[in-house]
Formats: sequence, C-alpha cells, structure tokens
Amino acid sequence: MMHRNVGELLNNRVVVALSSDASVREAAGCMKAAHVASVVVTEAEDRHIAGIFTERDLTERVVADGLDPDRTRLAAVMTPHPLTIGPDATVHEALRHMHDNGMRHLPIVQNGRVVGIVSMRDFMGEELADIDRETRLMESLTEVM
Repeated sequence: MMHRNVGELLNNRVVVALSSDASVREAAGCMKAAHVASVVVTEAEDRHIAGIFTERDLTERVVADGLDPDRTRLAAVMTPHPLTIGPDATVHEALRHMHDNGMRHLPIVQNGRVVGIVSMRDFMGEELADIDRETRLMESLTEVM
C-alpha cells in the first residue's frame, strides 16, 4: 500500500516560485495561470524555500482580514519555513506528515532546493486505487473459499 516515493508523483510539474516581496495579487495571478493552489516563496533565485503561500492563506490571512492584495507582500502572509520532505520519502510518509501537521501542501526538497510540491489532491486517486485493489483481492479470496 502506497510504496511509491513522492518524487514519482511530481511528473515534471512546474514549481511556481516568487520572492517574498511579491504582492499577494501577483501570487494569486500566478496560481491561476499555472492551475495550482500554492506558491513557493523564495528569498533568492536559487529556489531555497523561505515560505509557502496557499489558497488557504489567501482566504484566511488576506481576504478575511481585509488586506489589500496589491499592497500586501507575501512575506507578511506566507507560512514561513514550512515543513518539507525529500523526494525519496514514501507516499505513506508524506500523507502521515501532512495529516499530523494539518498541511494540505507539502514542498519536496532535494539538496536544499524545492523540486516540487504535492497536495492532498495528489493522493486521492492513489488512496482510491489502493482501496479498489484491496476490495478486488478480498472478493477473489472469497470466491476461492
């Protein structure tokens, strides 16, 4: 069950990254254009992660608080120094990490650089496939008995 590594889920996805001085509106525009729900926040071009800004942050820290998305910088509303995991971690480890820490997005970091992000949405199909396989196995065992 879920023995694949999270690196296998990345499939050449583009990591959307912005500097911490980018505006919330810029981040929202980038997320919309790339069809993603999070942006990695970096301090430099080397893609070392300083934080993460997600749809949840947009809703809870910007819109709900009445902040101006043009004037608010990511540094003020991002989750700084987010927990990360390496690409060799298993899907099960990633899910456990996300569940235990109340996270929906988990940056994948290799050699100090962000190489991808997985979200809870990435695991839905995997979980369903595992349940389906288990059900078929149980049905075939019942037929044999």
